[in-house]
Amino acid sequence: MFSGGARTGTSLTVAVLALTLSSCATPTDSDDDDGVTAPSGEVAAPAQQNDLGDFAAPAQMTPPGAATAEPTGPAHSVPVPGLGPETAAQIPAETSQVLVASGRDASSDSGQLSFYTFADGAWKKRKTFDVHNGENGWLADRREGDKTTPIGVFTLSDAGGYKQDPGTELPYTQDDRLPSSATVAYGPEYDRVFDYIIAIDYNRVPGTPPTDKTRPLGWDKGGGIWLHIDHDSGTSGCVTLKEKDLTWILETIDPDAHPRIAMGPESQLQK
Repeated sequence: MFSGGARTGTSLTVAVLALTLSSCATPTDSDDDDGVTAPSGEVAAPAQQNDLGDFAAPAQMTPPGAATAEPTGPAHSVPVPGLGPETAAQIPAETSQVLVASGRDASSDSGQLSFYTFADGAWKKRKTFDVHNGENGWLADRREGDKTTPIGVFTLSDAGGYKQDPGTELPYTQDDRLPSSATVAYGPEYDRVFDYIIAIDYNRVPGTPPTDKTRPLGWDKGGGIWLHIDHDSGTSGCVTLKEKDLTWILETIDPDAHPRIAMGPESQLQK
């Protein structure tokens, strides 16, 4: 039989856990169609595989003077291999590094990511990696909690993680709270999936930490779409790959190359 003190302690533990989960869960029925930030009680939400919707990582303030968009010019004169005219037209002439993440079809939750660089008038494939994407595949008009990865071409401007900067040229934000975020999302065995992160600039403000909660397209579109370490299954929106592969990308990517990532099923990217 439990003593009164033991029952009180158990109740407090349950209450704290419930509060933690509720404060980290992202609402799926927000009335904020035009808002640019999460509701005041919420924190930044990387799209991960869990039953609570997009999981919330620690919030950070937007740095003063942070960029809101990267200027682009005319389309690149040489298409990236595997990209059709419509997709290739979204790669600007200034870009000399492109990542292409693709799946077999719109329902695929796994595929490959290739890293291309442009030099001497041609695109060269540097490496190709196995990846996972959204549990429910790919979708251009994705919504918060639908467990799809957005289709499109996006900038890559910020990185971070639990571990110290591995030597990337991208702005890097180290955050000691990320293992606890991963533990709540997945369980203790997945506490290190946020050791390294590259933010994909879908519904976020470039020039801010990956965990920043600003959503320029509104909360319903979801956000926190990251490249991060793989956990051997589909995600709720992020693209994941092995740690050594993500580390290589972090060490290779160059902000001066105006990097882009083109993402989607092969048929869509070939349009």
